[in-house]
Amino acid sequence: MAKKISFMTELQDKTPKELVHMRREVKQELYSYKMKNAIKGLKETHKIGDAKIKIARINTVLTHKIKEQNGRNMK
Repeated sequence: MAKKISFMTELQDKTPKELVHMRREVKQELYSYKMKNAIKGLKETHKIGDAKIKIARINTVLTHKIKEQNGRNMK
């Protein structure tokens, strides 16, 4: 639980540009995991789910920051 909280606070300290860069890196990591898993070379398959959760958390914080910058009237 503390690991999740520290990751979220770390994300909230970053700028939207840094978050987009971080999301791109995690997506590349996820792709790598999926390819390794497809050829049965990935021993720790839980990393796929962990990467998906990281992407979702980054997207959540990024959306929140963008709405703060542009106003709450965004859809």
